[in-house]
Amino acid sequence: MSNDDHVVINVNLEIPGRTLERIVHTAKTIKGPDGRGHFRIDTAELVSHLISRFLRDGGFAEYAAEGRNYHGLLPPADI
Repeated sequence: MSNDDHVVINVNLEIPGRTLERIVHTAKTIKGPDGRGHFRIDTAELVSHLISRFLRDGGFAEYAAEGRNYHGLLPPADI
């Protein structure tokens, strides 16, 4: 699938604080500090890229195609 087939959707996600701590720790370990000893990491952008990669590579399209995964997530239909 090319990037032309993708749509950017801004959403609010709930993730455990511990997971965010792990992301920051891992990013700091990999990137390291700059020349002044500061860490220059855009955490929000990094989380966005990590989740996008996970959804793309982790089979989200197939998950979203299964109707059973929508149970309890949609409001009841109007009568």
